[in-house]
Amino acid sequence: MPASHRSPFALALSVIVVSADSGPTLRECVRSVLASTLPLELILVDNDSHDGVPEAIERAHVHDTRLQVIYNHRNLGFGPAANLAAKQAHGQALLILNPDCLLLQDDLQRLLDLLSGRPRAGLIGAVVCDADGRPDPASWRRDPLLQRALNSLFGRAGEKVNIEREIPAETIEAEAVSGALMLMPRAMFQRLGGFDEDYFLHCEDLDLCRRVRDLGYQVLLAGDVRVLHGKGSSSRHRPVFVSRHKHRGMWRWFRKHDPAARNPLTAGVVWLGIWGHFVLQIPRQLLRRKARSE
Repeated sequence: MPASHRSPFALALSVIVVSADSGPTLRECVRSVLASTLPLELILVDNDSHDGVPEAIERAHVHDTRLQVIYNHRNLGFGPAANLAAKQAHGQALLILNPDCLLLQDDLQRLLDLLSGRPRAGLIGAVVCDADGRPDPASWRRDPLLQRALNSLFGRAGEKVNIEREIPAETIEAEAVSGALMLMPRAMFQRLGGFDEDYFLHCEDLDLCRRVRDLGYQVLLAGDVRVLHGKGSSSRHRPVFVSRHKHRGMWRWFRKHDPAARNPLTAGVVWLGIWGHFVLQIPRQLLRRKARSE
C-alpha cells in the first residue's frame, strides 16, 4: 500500500450502511466504498427491502470478502440496525454512512487522519452536499432546544437549530453534525451503548452527538470534506411514514435532553405542537407522492 494511504486505523475501519428500499443510489454508495484501497470492511444491513438492490449488490461483489450483507426480515429502524452491524464490526473506527452518500477515498483518508490526530474527538462529521454542491444545513447545527426550534420554525431572530453561516473550510467544533456521515472510535460507540433504539428514524444522530459531548468529548465537523448526498428513496416513497417517525424522534429528543420538558405545561404544549405539525403536513406529502407517481 502506498505510504500516502496508510493510517493508524489500518485494517481497522468498519463502514456501516443501513438500507430500506434505498434504490439505485445504494449501488453507487457501496461501489464508492469498495473502490477504496484503504483497509476496511463494509457491513450493509438491510431493513426488509423489496427492491432487490441489496441482493443484487451481494451478487455483484460475491468475491469481495470486505462486504458483509445482513438481511433483517422486518424494518428494525435505523439505530437498531446500525447497532446490529456494530456488534459484528472488527474495526477500531466505525463510519456510519447513509446509502445515498458517495465517499471518495481522499475524503475518507482525511477523516481518518483527523480522527487519529484528535484524541478528544468522539465523533466527526463532514459537509454533505446536493448534486449542485450546496451544503445541507444539517451539516452544522445546534441542539434543537425549544427556543431555537421556535426561532427556526417561525423565522424569528436569535439562535436557530441550523447555523446560518458559511461553513469554513477547516475543522471546527460543533454541537451536532449530519447523521448522513459520522465517524467515531468503536470504543466510543460501545461506551455510549450505540444508538438509542427508542428512536426509529430521525433525531438519533442528534441524540448521539449530544451524548458524546455529555461525556466530555468533541463533536467535530471537517469543513474541508464535502460529500455528495442524494435524497433518500424511503422518504420519497413513504413520506407519511418517515414524517411520523421524524416527529416521534423530535418528541423523544425534547423529553430526554431539553430542560424545558421538566415543566408539564410546556411539555404538553410541545407535544400538541409536534403532532399538530405532523398532521398538517400529511395532505401536502400525499399530494407530492401522487404527483411523483403520475
